[in-house]
Amino acid sequence: MPHLNPFVYWAQNEETIFLKIDLKDVKNPDIKFEERYFQFEAQGVGAHGNENYGFSLDFYSEINYDASVCKVLGSKIDCNIVKAKKSWWPRLTSKPQKPGWLKIDFDRWQSEDDLNSEDEKLRDIRDDYADLYERLKKEEFGYTKEDLKKVYFIIYNLAMFVGFTYVVAIQSVCYLRDGADSFLEFYNAIGSVMKYLHFFQFSEIILILIGWRSGAVLPAFMQIVGRLLVINLLIDPEPRLHKEGVLFLLYFIWSSIELIRYPYYITQVCNIKVPLLKWLRYNVWIVSYPIGFTCEAIVMYTCIPYLEESKRFSVSMPNAYNFSFSFAAVIRVFLLTCMFPLAVFLMTHMYRAKVKKFSSKSWEKTK
Repeated sequence: MPHLNPFVYWAQNEETIFLKIDLKDVKNPDIKFEERYFQFEAQGVGAHGNENYGFSLDFYSEINYDASVCKVLGSKIDCNIVKAKKSWWPRLTSKPQKPGWLKIDFDRWQSEDDLNSEDEKLRDIRDDYADLYERLKKEEFGYTKEDLKKVYFIIYNLAMFVGFTYVVAIQSVCYLRDGADSFLEFYNAIGSVMKYLHFFQFSEIILILIGWRSGAVLPAFMQIVGRLLVINLLIDPEPRLHKEGVLFLLYFIWSSIELIRYPYYITQVCNIKVPLLKWLRYNVWIVSYPIGFTCEAIVMYTCIPYLEESKRFSVSMPNAYNFSFSFAAVIRVFLLTCMFPLAVFLMTHMYRAKVKKFSSKSWEKTK
């Protein structure tokens, strides 16, 4: 049964979104928070009398739904929605079109930081933040200003998707045409492409560090830098490895994961919900990650005799510094002591992300 929409007033500061739902004598409230979503249903007295009211909001950005709360009062419902990241949102909703029942609460858009004493009057946004006030006024009439970051992320994610699509397409065509013989020549076609794609991926770590992108730095660093080291120190300098079937499978697994990840990021930037893509993003890793880690370990193990033979990245005695170093020994130690714990760490990170993405928190509060 469709619900009537109550009037909803919103305001914000850098940390919190404030919602005031204009509804009296509320009964049976059902309030749900998700990462970028808010849903409200209740019976109460609003603009259309004593009726069932409801609405939903797709937020402009992510929220901390565990820290967000709603209080049912006698004449209204107040919600304090904590932002996942401190910032001024250019608008409340993901889409530029603003519902007619959503209003800006200018009287509440005030900063407590501006209070220097108990006698000092609250400073009004219209006086102290004239530029912001004008922007909000434009939004009230349906005008929006697109974020430069949004354009960049769409272009970047689309370019990376096209790059990894090229890799998967070349591998698939070669294997369907030549079978196992494709292992002998595939690296000539995609080796340099994979190297440069992973160099570009390093920018994702930088964006997290400067605050342009949300995410955990350590898992991203381990995965991207780990791949870069494997490609540039082990795979690329050793032509004998380029004909191995395990390398063919490793590149195919790496690229297949990205064919899901980058389209999912595009939908997130554009605030488009694609349930199947979300499910694939947070479930395919259950199969692909173990296969990928196994292939990486085999590639490293295969490189050990090549490294011992070529002495690449190693230092032998005698020398002026009376120092020796064996890169092959480092790979052996890494495989024995670090490979499995790192794989468990990354898979645990993905599992926690999966649980967070597919969980929601609901509150049902009475007066």
